[in-house]
Amino acid sequence: MTQSQTILTVQGLRVEFRGRSKTVVAVNDISFQVNRGETLGIVGESGSGKSVTALAVMGLVGQPGQVTGGELWFESEGVGRVNLRSLLRKQWETLRGNQVAMIFQEPMTSLNPVYTIGFQLVEAIQLHQPISKIDAEKRAIGLLQEVKLLQSNDALLEQFQGDSNAVDRHKRAMLDRYPHQLSGGQLQRIMIAMAISCDPALLIADEPTTALDVTVQATILDLLRELRDRRGMGMMFITHDLGLVAEIADQVSVMYEGNVVETGTVMDIFSSPRHPYTQGLLTCRPNPDRRLHTLPTVADFMNVTVDAQGDRQVTAKHENIAELLTTLPEISDSQVAERLSVLQSNAPLLSVNNLTVAYPIKNAVGRTERLFKAVNDVSFEVYQGETLGLVGESGCGKSTLARTLLRLVEPTSGSIQFDQQNLLAMKPNALRQLRQEMQIIFQNPFSALDPRLNVGDAVMEPLKIFGKGRSDFKTRAKYLLDRVGLEGSDETMARFPHQFSGGQRQRICIARALALNPKFIICDESVSALDVSVQAQVLNLLKELQAEFNLTYVFISHDLSVVKFMSDRIMVMNQGKIEELNTAEQIYRNPSKDYTRKLIASIPVGSLEQIQVRQAERSALKQSSSS
Repeated sequence: MTQSQTILTVQGLRVEFRGRSKTVVAVNDISFQVNRGETLGIVGESGSGKSVTALAVMGLVGQPGQVTGGELWFESEGVGRVNLRSLLRKQWETLRGNQVAMIFQEPMTSLNPVYTIGFQLVEAIQLHQPISKIDAEKRAIGLLQEVKLLQSNDALLEQFQGDSNAVDRHKRAMLDRYPHQLSGGQLQRIMIAMAISCDPALLIADEPTTALDVTVQATILDLLRELRDRRGMGMMFITHDLGLVAEIADQVSVMYEGNVVETGTVMDIFSSPRHPYTQGLLTCRPNPDRRLHTLPTVADFMNVTVDAQGDRQVTAKHENIAELLTTLPEISDSQVAERLSVLQSNAPLLSVNNLTVAYPIKNAVGRTERLFKAVNDVSFEVYQGETLGLVGESGCGKSTLARTLLRLVEPTSGSIQFDQQNLLAMKPNALRQLRQEMQIIFQNPFSALDPRLNVGDAVMEPLKIFGKGRSDFKTRAKYLLDRVGLEGSDETMARFPHQFSGGQRQRICIARALALNPKFIICDESVSALDVSVQAQVLNLLKELQAEFNLTYVFISHDLSVVKFMSDRIMVMNQGKIEELNTAEQIYRNPSKDYTRKLIASIPVGSLEQIQVRQAERSALKQSSSS
């Protein structure tokens, strides 16, 4: 690879965060390069140093962080060869956004909620290009068409039957929308449009598809591939999911605790992973083609020891990983059939009939024009000890249905029977008492926990409210924390939510949900934002707790591979209605609806066959462009 083809060269990068008592090395002597028209995938768990590496490349490491070693060289036709570590603030402002751009993980927090998307796009364009506001707006519309938020001019003219004024109004309406009026996938497209607005040579995508639906995720990956190939950009794609890396990367660097532990082509990493950490990441994501009792975790593949100098050493637990994976216990067809037969032999714990939740859509003068049915005439049953998986894209009605089952949202019509009691007819006091039996685990554990309460008080709070075990709150809380894999000590109880990792906070939420010995728990996207290894631990924990306490779950997720691992049956929702409801295996193997087939086809499984297809497509594209 010649120097002109290399956009970014990183050699021996070291980033430290210096505190009063100790110094944390977030990135420790790592090296890599990014080439024009290619994608480097950087993968690892939270805290591995992925995002800090990206911030160092962008010159955005803030205090108390500091780049203390290494070389960072950037090269493009626009600026030549530049030493990034020597740039002054004004030079960074010229380079950043113009030559190097970044897509951040959470688009809603990256966009200003008080300004329209058109204003923010135009501002980004005019900041780096000397053009008028009118030309910048035209450029913004072109970008929205490039990221497929707007149709092409020809398609719009056809849609509006040649009325160019109507086309212009349609384009203007998109520019005039605010961030809260767009979905997560649409917001991420806006961020991509903003990032490519000045034709950068290097695009850094930091977890750009986390918490998106699998179908939207697949669309965003397709878009990034298309933009990279058409524009010849170099790309750094940062993620904790190796399945996503397989879909987009050419080269892969695996990071663990600030170090690059393995690097190679995407085919090499997936076909012959050498480091036990890489092997663990590859195998702990649920594989929908297998029915395992429990998911393997990263800890199953490696031993971590500390030497005399205080350095952590990683060694493999097993010599033959392939043989180990074939010996993992699987659930047979007969076991699945027997379990379903036992579950359905009793009366259902939850019965939902013709449930509808509708919201009024009002006109400019406040009159109701029509009703929007978020949940539309839904009927189903859930049996004691069962896990009913609930899947569908954002906006399909999953979360609205979940909250209606707990009467956190009042339905428009229909009935809900829980444990042979009419939930909708209950008075407030009776409903309050029944809520001891029904709990929910939310998607974001940090926002679900009161930051002012320490962990002990957070877990004990439901017990205090209902007066259960009045003299033994603390013992119960310690037991629950121990049971979910956290040390139930006084020190743990005294810590606050911000002092725990995301996976630990989710365990605290699970402990809190279990405090009152409920029969029924709704898990609403409870693992979607977790690292794949932490996700595996939490999923295994939920299964263990179900077996121990005979819990009944409604498990909501947009990731069908996760839902299939957890569920006895799966219900697929689309636009407020049930598309289909069947056993987990039947839904995955023989879906009856096109919508379900689309969800399954969007799962990034990271198989060698898919990687080979992607690589063949890349080779053909390069040959055609060179000829």
